[in-house]
Amino acid sequence: MTRPVAEALDALLAEYDDLEVRLADPSVHADQATARKLGRRYAELTPVARTIRELEQVHNDITAADELAGEDSAFAAEADALRARVPELEQRLTELLLPRDPHDSSDVVMEVKSGEGGEESALFASDLVRMYLRYAEKHGWKAEMLDATDSDLGGFKDATLVFKSKTNDLDGVWSRLKFEGGVHRVQRVPVTESQGRIHTSAAGVLVYPEVEDVEIEIDEKDLRVDVFRSSGHGGQSVNTTDSAVRITHLPTGIVVSCQNERSQLQNKARAMEVLQSRLQALAEEKAQLEASANRRSQVRTVDRSERIRTYNFPENRISDHRINYKAHNLDQVLTGELDPLLDALAEADRAERLAGVGGNG
Repeated sequence: MTRPVAEALDALLAEYDDLEVRLADPSVHADQATARKLGRRYAELTPVARTIRELEQVHNDITAADELAGEDSAFAAEADALRARVPELEQRLTELLLPRDPHDSSDVVMEVKSGEGGEESALFASDLVRMYLRYAEKHGWKAEMLDATDSDLGGFKDATLVFKSKTNDLDGVWSRLKFEGGVHRVQRVPVTESQGRIHTSAAGVLVYPEVEDVEIEIDEKDLRVDVFRSSGHGGQSVNTTDSAVRITHLPTGIVVSCQNERSQLQNKARAMEVLQSRLQALAEEKAQLEASANRRSQVRTVDRSERIRTYNFPENRISDHRINYKAHNLDQVLTGELDPLLDALAEADRAERLAGVGGNG
């Protein structure tokens, strides 16, 4: 282990010990935001600190066993067994030290939009919304529909949802749903098809982390605010006042609507929160694009040819084209059984980042 690496690990241990002391101080918990931030960092460093100390202990035990090996051959065998553990612990430490996505513990705003395929695309968009809602239910998340535009046959032309975790886990909603952004393609016989022919259509999914702290300043002069009457899914009236709010951010053209709350003020406040998240995600994407021309980005146009995933109903097959994942359990996936697919995406992302660390070394 080189001196700079050893010093960096010592600094992490010192930070971990300092966090432990601070979190034991009752006064820190008077500020819940600070306590939550410190708690997340402590949780992030806990497996790192344990692995560093375990590695240190193994090295100390190897030294002791080598010293005793001349007197007893059993200690030589023990030293060899301990040395065999070192690469495993070093690999684990390397993985733990990979830079984390700073939003992994964040909640998520999701937009689902119909695309090519007309009514069939809108019906598929509603299938996706239902799939994500069921997945959220299985994980104990709170799901909220902020806005939706219905199609004639009861699908969604577009829908905006928020998913919130009920805990402060490091691996929150964003860590699971961040790979869902892009074009989702469906192959099936539409309800509107009288000849039984299989059609292909698509819907788009956009996901971005919901920001906790306001980081983007919005000038009121840059906003156009429209109010309209709320309506529920299927066209039923939610209320008889103009309480729904649509906010257009003129510089970017971003439009956010909210009709879920009971008052115009509440809807405006909720729409502003979503706009903050959209602008924050836009700013981060711009910065990342400038930093890396090869960055994978979410598909902004709902074109069937630019798909990340295909849902093939006749074969009961789901395919994720980014990682060559295929499974014949589409019926289960649509009921919210997404974990095997999301686990495969997370593992592929981890392997890619590890390869990047190796390539840079």
